[in-house]
Amino acid sequence: MTTVEEQLLPSAEPVCLIGQNGLPHEHPSYELPTKEALLDGYTELIRGRRFNDQASALVRQGRLAVYPSSHGQEACQVAATMVLKEGDWLFPTYRDSVSIVSRGVDPIETLTLLRGDWHSGYDPYAHKVAPQSTPLATQLPHAVGVAHAARLKGEDTVVMALVGDGGTSEGDFHEALNFAAVFHAPVVFFVQNNEYAISVPLAKQSAAPSLAHKGIGYGVPGERVDGNDLAGLLAVLQNAVDKARNGEGPQLVEAHTYRVQAHTNADDATRYRQDDEVTPWLDRDPIQRLTTYLEQQDWLDDQTRERAEAKAVEVAGQLRDGLMPEPEVDPADLFKHLYAEETQQLREQAAFLRDELAREEA
Repeated sequence: MTTVEEQLLPSAEPVCLIGQNGLPHEHPSYELPTKEALLDGYTELIRGRRFNDQASALVRQGRLAVYPSSHGQEACQVAATMVLKEGDWLFPTYRDSVSIVSRGVDPIETLTLLRGDWHSGYDPYAHKVAPQSTPLATQLPHAVGVAHAARLKGEDTVVMALVGDGGTSEGDFHEALNFAAVFHAPVVFFVQNNEYAISVPLAKQSAAPSLAHKGIGYGVPGERVDGNDLAGLLAVLQNAVDKARNGEGPQLVEAHTYRVQAHTNADDATRYRQDDEVTPWLDRDPIQRLTTYLEQQDWLDDQTRERAEAKAVEVAGQLRDGLMPEPEVDPADLFKHLYAEETQQLREQAAFLRDELAREEA
């Protein structure tokens, strides 16, 4: 019989169900997802990779202000939404655009923030997706608040709270874990450990055995998973979501992956890491790994490939067509959506701006 402390401990090694060579790995606690789930995941991975590539191209063309690519991390992005039900909530970071699109948000609306048009280009309530968070970990207390409120109201809701390895060094991360544990909030903290917080490597961020171990001090069980193995991610995250939904409180999952590309287009990654560090991760690509497994099982037919490619082409076209035109800017929009009811100060400021613009036109 295991002790409470042992129940909180993550696996000694990250859970892996499909290895780098595409061969299945048996695991004592987790089973391979179904054929249908893996094929659906394959389609989403192909679309997610094209979304990343097209968004990066739009930055080079001056159509996006900035884009933090999740190239190589698409398995984490896709799995995080595949395990959620319609009424569950997703709280993303600035690097989780693929996850947002996978959740059903319009691709153009997803990139509105990164284009600089609005603070959030989509309605959070339409798909239960919170606005993307640029400050590290500030979305986590909000995610816990939504989960806690859902529990108080008796709703069957789980919140998936995404965060990077750098975010686990922020106070908001620890406050969120503590509150969630004390109040038994149904939230899954999903850490995408891609080894770098901009230019700071993980070894200079934390001395813990793993980031999943950080839940122990708060009474939150942790688990580790290979972040480039879609099968392992689906199994581990589904288990965490089910536990949270069944009243077992918050769960912490750490996915071990890698940020293949630069932090953003404004970052020069060669200043703090060498190519020989990146190269081995190219062979661990999540799409390549899953494709190899599906081919070995004779599950990946031409129809599935064509469907996946068609969705990838469609999302790329949507981004090109939607982000190429210059946005029509209305200065009056500066005062919209700040408060439910416009304040006197805002009315005065809006009137002042109108007068200024009228004098320039005169």
